[in-house]
Amino acid sequence: MELRQLECFVAVAEEANFTRAAARLHIVQSAVSATIKSLERELGGPLLDRNSKRVLLTDAGAALLPRARDTLDAARDAADAVAEVRGGLRGTLRLGTLTSVRLLDLPALLGGFHRQYPGVVLQTSAAPTGSQGLVDAVRERRLDLAFVSLAGPRPAGITLTRLSTSVLDLVVPVDHPLADRATVSITELAGLDFVDSPVGYGNRAVADRAFAAASVARRVSIEITDIATGVDFVRNGLGLALLPRFVLARAKGVATLTVSDADLDWPLSLASPSDRTPGAAARAMIEMARDFVA
Repeated sequence: MELRQLECFVAVAEEANFTRAAARLHIVQSAVSATIKSLERELGGPLLDRNSKRVLLTDAGAALLPRARDTLDAARDAADAVAEVRGGLRGTLRLGTLTSVRLLDLPALLGGFHRQYPGVVLQTSAAPTGSQGLVDAVRERRLDLAFVSLAGPRPAGITLTRLSTSVLDLVVPVDHPLADRATVSITELAGLDFVDSPVGYGNRAVADRAFAAASVARRVSIEITDIATGVDFVRNGLGLALLPRFVLARAKGVATLTVSDADLDWPLSLASPSDRTPGAAARAMIEMARDFVA
C-alpha cells in the first residue's frame, strides 16, 4: 500500500466525485481510477460504490477512511519535521476565504506568508455559501483552514481562532424617518424591509440571532453576497441594512445608527479541524494571522 493510493482514495471520498478529486490532485481522472482499483485489489474488496450518481463509500471504505487520513497526516508531519530542520516549510496549504474579508488586509497577509514561506503553495478558494460552507469544507478536510464569521456556539469538529470583530450598525437612506437619530431599539425595526446576505453568511447569522433574541420579526427582501454593495442598495431606497463599521467609513447618501439593545458583534476567525493537529504550514498561517491583526 502506497501513500499515493491513500491520497487518491481520500480525495475521492472527500470530494464524492472522481473528476473533482483528479482536479484537486492535479492528475487525470483515469489515473485516479486506476490507482483506486489497484488499492482495492491489494485490500481484496471494493472501497467505493460507483453505481450511484454520487460516489459513496462501501463499509470497507468507511472503515479505511479515518485510518487513511491518519496515515497521510503522519506522513505530512514527518515531511514537515524534516523541512523545518532543513530551514523551510514545504507543501500545500488549502485556505478558504469569505467573498468579502475586510476586517483584515488579506492580500497583504497572504503576500507576507508567501515571502516568509516560499516553499508552501497557497491554494485559496471562496465559498459562495458563506461561512457555513467553509466550515463544512474544513470539517470534511477539503480545506486545511478557512476564514469564517460565525455567531453562536462553536460548530462540532471545528476549532476557532478569533482574529477580529466589528459591530453591525443600522444603515438607512438620508431621507428615512430614522435618519436623524443616533440610536434605535431593535423593536422599532419590526416589519421593515432589509438588505442582507443569504442564510449561511456570518453577518446574516449575527442579525438573525439578534432579532430572534428580541422576538422581533424581520423581512429580508433583497439578498447580496458582497456586503460592500449594501450601502448602494440602501442609498437607492431598496431597504435598510445592518453593515459592519469598516464598510461605512466613507459611505455617502446614507445615515448610520447604533442599535442600542442588541448583540450585533460580527467576529472573524480562522477555522481548523479539531480532530487533528494542524500541519506546520497551517500553524504558521494561524500564528501570522494572529500577529497581523494584533
